[in-house]
Amino acid sequence: MLDDDPAKHGQKLHDVPIIGPSDAVHDHPDALVVATVASPDDPPRRLRLVERLALPPERYATLVHPAAVVPGSASIATGCVLHAGTVLTADVALGAHVVLMPAVVLTHDDVVGDGVTFGAGARVAGAVTIERGAYIGSGALLREGLVIGAEAVVGMGAVVTRSVPAGEVWAGTPARRLR
Repeated sequence: MLDDDPAKHGQKLHDVPIIGPSDAVHDHPDALVVATVASPDDPPRRLRLVERLALPPERYATLVHPAAVVPGSASIATGCVLHAGTVLTADVALGAHVVLMPAVVLTHDDVVGDGVTFGAGARVAGAVTIERGAYIGSGALLREGLVIGAEAVVGMGAVVTRSVPAGEVWAGTPARRLR
């Protein structure tokens, strides 16, 4: 494991040693990489890390838990992480470096841009487009046919009935713009 906090180097996280900063990935050319940093305070953080590391796409692993449901019509780009209980239905497309925490459901014809993060239990209806670097909070519900703009944040438990413009933060039931 790599972490840019020098205080963590030499420690273990879940019995996995932290061997150095993220740039040390270049010292291990045969290792596959997964970028997992995420924060609703900084939605595109993972994408900036991927850009800074400048690795070719084949260096990134895609991790799909055996308890995830992924139909043949779904497409998953490199570097994605799908946790247990994730369900993708027909014709879902995930961009690169998307992270779906446990029990996320994406229904038919959803299109997810690079670097999007989904908190546990988020539910997305059909034909929703979620653009690059957005953050969808745990338990959020997104109505069909919406667009969630690039780097937008949807708060925990939000019920989203209207499209969310890029870079805005929406929360509540029904969801409304906070900033």
